[in-house]
Amino acid sequence: MDNWQEKRLRPPVWFKPEYHYRELEVPDPESRPVHPARFKPEASNRQKQKPLGAASGRFWLAGLPLLLASFNVPAADLIEVYRQAQARDPVYRGAVYALQAARERVPQARAALLPAVNLVGAAGRQAGHVSFDELAPVTRDVHTRSWNLQLSQPLWRATASVALDQAGQQELLAEAQFRQAEQELILRTAQAYLDILVAQEAEHVAHLQIGAMEQQRALARRTFEGGTGTVTDVHEAQSRLDLSRAQAVVAANELQNKLAELTRILGVSYARLAGLRTDGALPRMEPAGLQPWLDSAREQSIQVRIAQASLEVADREIAKSQAAHSPTLDLTASYGSNFTSGSITSPADISTRSRSTQVGMSLTIPLYAGGGVQSRVREAVALKGKAAEDLEAARRLAVTQARQAFAGVANGAAQVQALASAITSSKSSLDANKVGYLVGTRINMDVLNAEQQLFAAQRDWHKARAETLLQGLRLKAANATLGEADLSAINELLEPANP
Repeated sequence: MDNWQEKRLRPPVWFKPEYHYRELEVPDPESRPVHPARFKPEASNRQKQKPLGAASGRFWLAGLPLLLASFNVPAADLIEVYRQAQARDPVYRGAVYALQAARERVPQARAALLPAVNLVGAAGRQAGHVSFDELAPVTRDVHTRSWNLQLSQPLWRATASVALDQAGQQELLAEAQFRQAEQELILRTAQAYLDILVAQEAEHVAHLQIGAMEQQRALARRTFEGGTGTVTDVHEAQSRLDLSRAQAVVAANELQNKLAELTRILGVSYARLAGLRTDGALPRMEPAGLQPWLDSAREQSIQVRIAQASLEVADREIAKSQAAHSPTLDLTASYGSNFTSGSITSPADISTRSRSTQVGMSLTIPLYAGGGVQSRVREAVALKGKAAEDLEAARRLAVTQARQAFAGVANGAAQVQALASAITSSKSSLDANKVGYLVGTRINMDVLNAEQQLFAAQRDWHKARAETLLQGLRLKAANATLGEADLSAINELLEPANP
């Protein structure tokens, strides 16, 4: 072999075996469950790594005050954020007040069947000049006072009875709507929280990618200066570095958007959030089959319960409209006193005082109301038909959502497994390409592509884990079984809250 060929294949004198990409510990993908470790650079590599470019340095300096201020602040976990959302989210608080208002409909409807007692009082004065039998006019000044205690007890009011039953169904409807607001709050809070974690990991990976690209650019420059590389390698590395910096800016902007979404729910912002542990196993689905979830969603979904309650309310509306034809019977009683100081119309100007008691029955029979009652009945029947169709639509939607969420959980778990394997193989590929580049069997573009593939696998792995957790919550929500316990299960996967 010629000397120049030996020089071409011999690693440069500055090449050391410890030059490698920062280790990412990923276990054997064949193991169950997959527990990839958190992607962190080693301490020794951090010391050896050269500083980032000027744009990246300015980015970190801009966030330095917030970073320093957050060191002594405990990281908030998912349960703590959810507690704050319950106390601060205006949508959820509005649902609480809506439920309180709906619960007053039953007492209001019951009041129409209970006795009504009223106390009525009056006082008056009448003055004038009167003449009797063509005699001279005389002046009269008459004072009157009266009070009356009135009692009315409905004995038969079909409309009020049906309205009371309808109010009970409306309260059930309001409770189902509030339950839906509870589940939506859980989903919105978990979505915002996990989106922030994904955005943080994306930003973290973006800055690690910048560091790796800067190292590759430095390597390309050294090989070019040593005569074993080309200027094209330098330009390619610079191009990838600039692209990585642009991606870091996009990642930082996305993180700010996700933080703003959580702030919109809470009204306050958190300096630190506990991240997902990389060694935590994703929760399993129980039951593991699809059909039980579909059957449960068709009958137990919150949307289905709301539609069923709406159908019952519509049915009671028909009965209430028909009851407008029914007669009403009330028991009435009164007791009162009247006093008159005289009379302005009688020659005998004498005072009178009386006390009286009256008991009676009041019967009202509707005969004709211009066709309005029949029209309201037809309207109520049509609305009940619409409510029945809404119920069927809600059942189909619940089944579809359950099917999609189940597929999301199953496919997400498989995707997490596959991405963990991809991270392991991508790292091996990157190490091999770096060695091959140094000995001349690989070109710079091969190394850059391998690095890009590794970073993409890391981002996708974090995103797939978060999305799988969210799909599990959506599956529970489709079956009306989502609760705080499900958030607690995710909370167990978070890192310790203490800094």
